[in-house]
Amino acid sequence: MTISTIKKSAMPVFLSLLFVLALTFQSCKKKSRSDLGAALFKKTQNKVFKDATPEGLAEVFKQVLETNKGKMDNPKLITAFYEKNDYDPVFVMDHIFNGDVDITANYFEKASQHGLDPKMFKADRIKQLVAKFKDKKGIKTINEAYHDIAELEISMANSLITYSSALQFGMISPRKIYSRYFTATKRADSISMMQALNTANLKTYLDSIQPKDPQYLMLQKALIAGGTAQGMTKEETTRYLVVNMERLRWKNKPSQAKYIIVNIPDYRLDVMDNGASILNMKVVVGEGRNTDNTNTLVEYNDSDKIDRPFSRETPQLNSMIHSVQVNPVWNIPQSIASKEIMMEAAQDPYYLSNKGIDVYENGKKVEDPETIKWGSVSKDKYEFKQRPSDDNSLGKIKFLFNNNSSVYLHDTPAKSGFVKTMRALSHGCVRLGDPKALAKAIFGEGATYEKIAKAMSEDNPEPTTISVPKKMPVYITYVTCWADSTHTLQYRPDVYGLDIVLYGHLQKFLANTGQIAAL
Repeated sequence: MTISTIKKSAMPVFLSLLFVLALTFQSCKKKSRSDLGAALFKKTQNKVFKDATPEGLAEVFKQVLETNKGKMDNPKLITAFYEKNDYDPVFVMDHIFNGDVDITANYFEKASQHGLDPKMFKADRIKQLVAKFKDKKGIKTINEAYHDIAELEISMANSLITYSSALQFGMISPRKIYSRYFTATKRADSISMMQALNTANLKTYLDSIQPKDPQYLMLQKALIAGGTAQGMTKEETTRYLVVNMERLRWKNKPSQAKYIIVNIPDYRLDVMDNGASILNMKVVVGEGRNTDNTNTLVEYNDSDKIDRPFSRETPQLNSMIHSVQVNPVWNIPQSIASKEIMMEAAQDPYYLSNKGIDVYENGKKVEDPETIKWGSVSKDKYEFKQRPSDDNSLGKIKFLFNNNSSVYLHDTPAKSGFVKTMRALSHGCVRLGDPKALAKAIFGEGATYEKIAKAMSEDNPEPTTISVPKKMPVYITYVTCWADSTHTLQYRPDVYGLDIVLYGHLQKFLANTGQIAAL
């Protein structure tokens, strides 16, 4: 007999076995529901439950779901979960009498340790319902029993999903609140939500979703301690911690071992390798709406929830550096050309030639741009390009990565910006304090880097594009509070006002200041 013959002869037996197993599973499931009343009476010792039936519970359960769908964060998913399981009361049957529900409610009560309001998780009501089930005379009628079962199931399901999603993904989607946010950020989906509902051991699950990032734990410790940062009120300090803990919960962190990260409020670039910074430098970022720190987290109102970015703000994004341009030509954006270049040219007819800027009309170079009356021409009639030189605004090198904001990292002849404390001064791109060191970190020591270094020092430079042998991830982020290598908390001014926008959206989820529960 051949192997294929054996397989064919075994197939009916295999299918029959699957059929028997399916029937067994269905009959067990049906049996467990058919003795719902007896099982609940055994657990509660309350005679009311003797009359409970799956059919009776399902009818009330549907009504309670319909009544409460407006109060749930994920009504469709929760309804689908119970419909699929024939309204089986999984939390009542499997998690009340082993203490799981009380333990879960205890976690909800300590949500303020994450900067969230415990009231949103209804821990008090959940504990009240549990107490009724454990009291032999706590529930008086079968209709009350059905209603309390349904309410407890829905409350637990809704709160557990909301709590687990908050800790694993954050409460707010940054893409929805920020106008200039282009970083890939994973949000909670039905799979992660169903994992919370299907967990067998609630405590183990709740422990597993506590953020483990050392940065998060240090900010959380500071939040619980309730200290006050220098120059801030206690309330503002708490709000700094809360918004940055929310940022740490977002699933937008680098997954690569080596990457470049720019933190806008810190005006700093780091090259990270296996969790350690192997290169850091000062940077100049785009000009922001709050450079003088006039607006703070001390006061806010609903209008602060609307993100109104200044036109020159550097966007938050992630991409891959794919090439560098040595001695680059600067294709001057129309917005800069009309607001700055043309105005300078109107005042000084030799401004363009002195700066090495060529003028183009319909793609053709204009030979005598100093004869143009720049004060009266149409702002979008001409294009401007600055030739490679020591005065080129991009300096000697720029690092290119795909993005929809036309920004990049680049050198600059304007070195004075790096000695300033407030370095939100550019048109949106990131100016580098040490571009040559960044090139070495990307290319390594060798022939390619030597070629770049030589080209950057040429007297008569020619633009040259060099591909990166291995694309380097780059993340441009916005973090205003973190713990440094000595575990000291660092705070930076909210130069773009993005903390205020985030805090405005977090309002309904935040715990009252001063009510952070002890660990």
